[in-house]
Amino acid sequence: MSRERVVVVGAGMAAVRFAQELADRPGAPEVVVLGDERHAPYNRILLSAVLEGTHDPGALAMPVPAGVDLRLDARVVEVHRAQREVELADRSRLGYDRLVLATGSIPTLPPIRGLVKVDGRLDDRVHAFRSLDDCRRLAAAVAATTGPVPASAVVVGGGLLGLQVARALAVRGLRTEVVEGGEHLLRSQVGPAAGAILARDLARLGTTSYTGARAVRLTDDGLRLDNGVTLETDLVVLTAGGRPSTALARRAGLEVRRGVVVDHRLRTSDPLVHAIGDCAETEDADGRRRTTGFVPPAWEQAGVLAALLAGEDATYDGSRVVARLRATGLDVAVLGEPERAEGEVVEVSNPVTGSHRRLVVRDGRIVAATLVGDLARVGLITQHFDRGTVLGLTEPSDLLMVDRPTRPARLPDDAEVCACAGVSAGRVRGCSSLAEVRDTTRATTGCGGCAETVRTLLATRPLQGVPS
Repeated sequence: MSRERVVVVGAGMAAVRFAQELADRPGAPEVVVLGDERHAPYNRILLSAVLEGTHDPGALAMPVPAGVDLRLDARVVEVHRAQREVELADRSRLGYDRLVLATGSIPTLPPIRGLVKVDGRLDDRVHAFRSLDDCRRLAAAVAATTGPVPASAVVVGGGLLGLQVARALAVRGLRTEVVEGGEHLLRSQVGPAAGAILARDLARLGTTSYTGARAVRLTDDGLRLDNGVTLETDLVVLTAGGRPSTALARRAGLEVRRGVVVDHRLRTSDPLVHAIGDCAETEDADGRRRTTGFVPPAWEQAGVLAALLAGEDATYDGSRVVARLRATGLDVAVLGEPERAEGEVVEVSNPVTGSHRRLVVRDGRIVAATLVGDLARVGLITQHFDRGTVLGLTEPSDLLMVDRPTRPARLPDDAEVCACAGVSAGRVRGCSSLAEVRDTTRATTGCGGCAETVRTLLATRPLQGVPS
């Protein structure tokens, strides 16, 4: 009797994590992963680090388990549900018993006149930033602008990706400006006070932000904004306007809203077809539907689906949102949804030092948090957030008032240090090197926000046979 075949459409971070989770289980089915890029799977979150020059592209590789049939440059164009087959661009077909859509998100062009030439090509100055090829093209363009006068770049979009790209370009020596249509930076994650702190931090680092302004036209003179300002620029990088990739699911007749609609067992309207990651629209325990663009929810969904297909009992009721900004000189962590969560707010801002901290506390528990400018307490706050610890009356303010402890508190072994992979401090201490941490726990291979904590834990781990 042949093994059940699970076909995964997409070879991004959610797809690879799913393949890893499923392959680790006994009696795993045959897994075929179809990626439309020519590159082996890689960590997209760290592309800005490649652009900045702190990471080599090879360091982004994500290992695919032995026994998984990975096929690159294999674009799926149709799903034939009645025949349980997917059709590829070369018109070949592949049968499946279960199908997993992990198609991610795709960029959309903002409504800026002049981005596209009359022949349909993008203006040579314009770059997207979603893939490794995009990163390499932009890096080559940056290298080509070297000269006695620093080149200039405008990043359209003041979200997490936009700020990471802006810092990378500034580190590379370009005069960089950010244009954000919302009233403040990171408007989807933080409030106006935190956004203002970020704008000041960027200005201190040499980058000007234009908020509440939209780019409307690209001309020979530069990028024109709706407030009348024209920004002279050699490069325009588009980081705003991504949306879930749902065209394949829609053509297959599956239910699609903003994303591919799934239930608590990550099933689409066809019970043999599942969706995970950025393309999936899930339902929280409170009934609210949403799509996310973050690594932790995608990896959590991958783990739940792998458990379900291995015959285990599991459900997905929505993820806690954990977002980290990975950019030199900018420190941001967001837990939950601080601007929407209900509860009592404890908030401390210090524009002079460039820090802003906000906790939302309900029934004594931290239900959301924003930390900007100083992440010295992020590990402890995340631990309380994850555990639902009931805090004392003064503990929330105590957590926020200490700027930077002179001696870092020792994290307990069960404290989570990597939100993406769910790795505890104890598991990290059990490793002898950063390479072993990456290979055995997958910590630092997601957003990279835990890298400093992991290095500190490794440097301070007790030697074997020596009491701590």
